[in-house]
Amino acid sequence: MRIIVADCSAEYSGRLNATLPPAKRVLLIKADSSLLIFSELGSYKPLNWMTAPCTIKELTPNFSHESGARSGSEPSETNFSHETDEKEAEKILRVTADKGSDVLEVTLQHIYSDQTYDLGEDPGLIKDGVEDHLQRYLAEQIERIGKGAKLVRREYPTAIGPVDIMAINAEGEHVAVEIKRHGGIDGVEQLTRYCELLNRDPLLAPVHGIFAAQTITPQAQVLAKDRGFTCLILDYDDMKGTEDDSLRLF
Repeated sequence: MRIIVADCSAEYSGRLNATLPPAKRVLLIKADSSLLIFSELGSYKPLNWMTAPCTIKELTPNFSHESGARSGSEPSETNFSHETDEKEAEKILRVTADKGSDVLEVTLQHIYSDQTYDLGEDPGLIKDGVEDHLQRYLAEQIERIGKGAKLVRREYPTAIGPVDIMAINAEGEHVAVEIKRHGGIDGVEQLTRYCELLNRDPLLAPVHGIFAAQTITPQAQVLAKDRGFTCLILDYDDMKGTEDDSLRLF
């Protein structure tokens, strides 16, 4: 990872044109040549960027003081001088998309820091409470969908994708469970498609639907009820056995 702190400006051309006027910013250059420009405040997203696959070239600008024109030459071994005139540039970073005509050109007027770090292999983000965890806990505690319920299997296959959980209720009827972290209308529509398909199989019908999530929007609850589904709110901390340390009156 290469991190540059510099006074810079940027010009982006491609699907749209965008300009960043001169200001002090941080540039991140990743091993795949992706370049991202960040400011001190604002969104966590970069102000501008070019992602892989792309090619980055470092150009040393040549100024003609008579005409004021600037041209870029291929990079050379140069020791940057911070006494450079503010109107001149120490370096130009030109990033071009390998597929397409997008170009991001960053002009570095003054470089405060230019450091490269080997971050090594990243193990990736480990998330807690994702849909797979909810599915696993609910499968292990299947009676949360109703007393006497029994698990058929997780990821029950269908022609349009796997149902998160297939179970049998106390009456011996099949129940399809769709699990989301935050349940919305799209999740209800997905459960609808599964149940319509499963109910065509006489060996499974009737198949009931349960829409399970940590939170379910009011609109999704209305739609689920209209489709004949049951909504189930999942308490993840309770499911994984986390004790509540908050004070209780009783």
